Amino acid sequence: MLNISENHIGKDFRDRKFQSLELLEHKKANTLLYKASLIALAILILIGLLPWTQNINARGQVTALNPEERPQTIHSIIPGRIENWMVVEGQYVKQGDTVALLSEIKEDYFDPNLVENVENQIKAKELSVKSYMDKVNALDNQIDALIKNQLLKQEQARNKIQQAQLKIISDSIDLEAVKTDLQIASDQLGRMETLYAEGLKSLTDVEAKRLKFQESLAKKISQENKLLTSRNELINAKVELNNIDNEFADKIAKAESDKYASLSAMYDSETQVTKLQNQFVNYSIRSGMYYILAPQDGYITRAFVTGVGENIKEGQPLMSIMPANPQLAVEVYVKPMDLPLLVKGQRVRLQFDGWPALVFSGWEGASFGTFGAVVVAIDNFTSENNRYRILVSPDPEDIPWPEAIRVGAGANAMILLNDVPIAYEVWRQINGFPPNFYEGNQANAKSMDKKDKE
Repeated sequence: MLNISENHIGKDFRDRKFQSLELLEHKKANTLLYKASLIALAILILIGLLPWTQNINARGQVTALNPEERPQTIHSIIPGRIENWMVVEGQYVKQGDTVALLSEIKEDYFDPNLVENVENQIKAKELSVKSYMDKVNALDNQIDALIKNQLLKQEQARNKIQQAQLKIISDSIDLEAVKTDLQIASDQLGRMETLYAEGLKSLTDVEAKRLKFQESLAKKISQENKLLTSRNELINAKVELNNIDNEFADKIAKAESDKYASLSAMYDSETQVTKLQNQFVNYSIRSGMYYILAPQDGYITRAFVTGVGENIKEGQPLMSIMPANPQLAVEVYVKPMDLPLLVKGQRVRLQFDGWPALVFSGWEGASFGTFGAVVVAIDNFTSENNRYRILVSPDPEDIPWPEAIRVGAGANAMILLNDVPIAYEVWRQINGFPPNFYEGNQANAKSMDKKDKE
């Protein structure tokens, strides 16, 4: 076969009519095979040089971007008994619509006029507070009047003291005058007795002088008594001033004691008014809680409690509601080894369950039926499945998501990384290497900086 020997066996083979060997030996067939191999190799090389977008495949489900737009349950804040259902499952409701009616089951709230009775109690206590306030004002006026009266009485007593002092001065002067008269009368009586002894005056004249002397002596004693009376009046005036201070101090202290007692009672009544007002507000709010209202516009999806007359506890869920027109997003879960490659703003391609799609994970332009998204949030802790949750929202630069997509639908996410040749990607997959960490992060960081500047 290598044509080394001069003894050929080709004739024998042809004689034996091996057609396959004849075809192999034919030069034209060899040329075609060679060209076909070269062309196939060239095609493989060209395919290997084609660009391929590295990606991370993850599974997730459709949710709402804003927490308030996600499915939620309607709870009862108070315990009660279901009296009537106002909605059916699947019904559209607006915010504030009544979805169920409850009745009271606690004996403390059975009174149908409970709110009105508490309101009447509040009014009565408020009148009591006003009465105590009026009493306090009256006592304030009484104290002011006592203080004014005390000042007047004190002034009157001081005037009496001053009058007594002036009277003492006057009586002292009169006493000195009476003493002078007595001295004169005594001198005259002595001279008169001397003259009478010499026979120059009569006995009548002597007796007249003696009478005048006795009168002067009586006046002196009377004036001394009057002076003592004036001094006693001064002492009495001072005592009266002191009594006035003590008397009015007692009266003012009693009035102030009554005032503070009234203030204490008033403050106690105000405390009771505050408590009653708190009860009134609580009862009013509780009476409004008998009506279970829709927290927002949406659709009633499921009732957890059925029937009429069934008792429920506080905080027990009654039904679930799906908000209308939520801003959709997809939550997907990635492996911890892929988390360092992800940044906010990174592009994602989504394939929704039940939506026809032709997917080429590395060629996003040729993946028909997929939709664009961007990463908006990345969790900093793992979920229950030991994977990290990321949240992606619609890409505003891509086509809108289908209107038929609903919250809870499944989705496959292809998180796009850096572009590499297909040959490199095949080699990476065969060896089990992760996508290029450094180049991927640098490219993502540059794209984020560019978007921030824009």
